[in-house]
Amino acid sequence: MNVKYQKTMYACFIGYIVQAIVNNFVPLLFLTFESAYHIPLRQITMLITINFGIQLLVDLLSAGFVDKIGYRVSVIIAHFFSAFGLLGLVVLPEILPSAYAGLLISVTIYAIGGGLIEVLISPIMESCPTDNKERAMSLLHSFYCWGHVGVVLLSTLFFRLFGIENWKILTCIWIIVPVFNAFIFFRTPMAPLVEEGEKGMSMIDLCKNKVFWVLMLMMLCAGASEQSVSQWASTFAERGLGVSKTLGDLAGPMAFAVLMGGARAFYGKFGDRIDLDQFMMGSGILCMMSYFCISLAPSPFLSLIGCGICGLSVGIMWPGSFSKASASIKNGGTALFALLALAGDLGCSGGPTLVGYISSLAGDDLKKGILAAIMFPVLLVVGIILLKSLKIAGNERRHSD
Repeated sequence: MNVKYQKTMYACFIGYIVQAIVNNFVPLLFLTFESAYHIPLRQITMLITINFGIQLLVDLLSAGFVDKIGYRVSVIIAHFFSAFGLLGLVVLPEILPSAYAGLLISVTIYAIGGGLIEVLISPIMESCPTDNKERAMSLLHSFYCWGHVGVVLLSTLFFRLFGIENWKILTCIWIIVPVFNAFIFFRTPMAPLVEEGEKGMSMIDLCKNKVFWVLMLMMLCAGASEQSVSQWASTFAERGLGVSKTLGDLAGPMAFAVLMGGARAFYGKFGDRIDLDQFMMGSGILCMMSYFCISLAPSPFLSLIGCGICGLSVGIMWPGSFSKASASIKNGGTALFALLALAGDLGCSGGPTLVGYISSLAGDDLKKGILAAIMFPVLLVVGIILLKSLKIAGNERRHSD
């Protein structure tokens, strides 16, 4: 590891914490927004759709401008968008005629920042000269999990001590994180993602590559495998333990995030001794088993245990797919990472949607919806097998030439 890039890696870690703040802080305030601004809850929950919709759009468009303005400028802009969006939550609902319009504008601004961070941080980390890039990538993505846990725990503690009516003060405290990290990125060294004298692949070039489509399938399934259960973990906790929603959030999504982060940190620590393909295959099979446990277990408590096992099993899927992509497609450049992020986000949106749709068809039976979503870990395992076969076929062609 080149010591001068250590600071860059730390900034990347904090970058994913910033994204965790952007995605997970505002949902904690939904009921507060409802009571303080007299906004119907159905309108407030649209803020999540707007957030992830904007991030999807940024994923798609970023390949066209990131290379032109550079990674350093782009990642600094991303952090300031995140900060200004959070600041907007404090200011805009108070000064605009419509509080809801203020919230929508704020969410749109920080969603642009969050989308850019998702596209930029992984390739910046990938470009750093590390001894084992798979380990570094897995460790990097664990920081999103730790950020998620930290946001929920620290915010819950703040609200308990100082009252949720002081949420604006806490929002200003969270703003410090992206601003601080933006100034770190001002001074960190950055290695080029594509070797000097070479050019990154275009979207058209990528679309002609069979390996690329297998990787897109893997990313979509990684996001869907994770969120199909994560989005419903609180419900299982409430039913399985008979606790309040607050404790349900801690026992469900928090436990899921801790175990997912633990899996990523484990591979980040010991990845040099573990074959990534085998680890991902084993995780995919464990994920299938967890889906069966959630769906077919005779008691809600066992279903909750299945949720925890699922968090452990999906940990390597997202960072592992990124690592497989960078190793399989040389000079993929910004376009590769932007499209992978797009596929992952589509999976994060599509997985829970499928679960909800199937559940409603089955008379609101959530277990049947989860069972239907088992197709995602199955397809992920199929994708790993296909990727290995394409790699073997490619090597044989090169040798024959």
